[in-house]
Amino acid sequence: MNDLDIPIIKKSYDLYKEFYKLRLTVPKQDRYALWQKCENLLIEILQDILYASQQSKIEKLPTLEKTSVKLNFLKVCIRLMKDVRAITPKTYIIIEANLDEIGRMLGGWIKSTKNTDHIPT
Repeated sequence: MNDLDIPIIKKSYDLYKEFYKLRLTVPKQDRYALWQKCENLLIEILQDILYASQQSKIEKLPTLEKTSVKLNFLKVCIRLMKDVRAITPKTYIIIEANLDEIGRMLGGWIKSTKNTDHIPT
């Protein structure tokens, strides 16, 4: 199976591509600190989602929950980037909308994984 066929992986992948294009628009003083942290978190989230997609149901839940925490931290960092004016409000709105969608997808995946743990075999 092509990993990009999984909607949450495709959405995360596409968000990283868009985020990457912003690199040169971010002021140099922010590029190597806050922006770099956000970029690293995005890559880690993509990696964790891919990893979870290949794990057994028992192993998947802790990975997904850890990824959810990283996503929430990324949202805080992105908001901070807007507040310190490293990105424009318009850019913030676009990134935040994509992060919210990824968060909903991740939340649904966590919920469905929890629900399958309680089904008797």
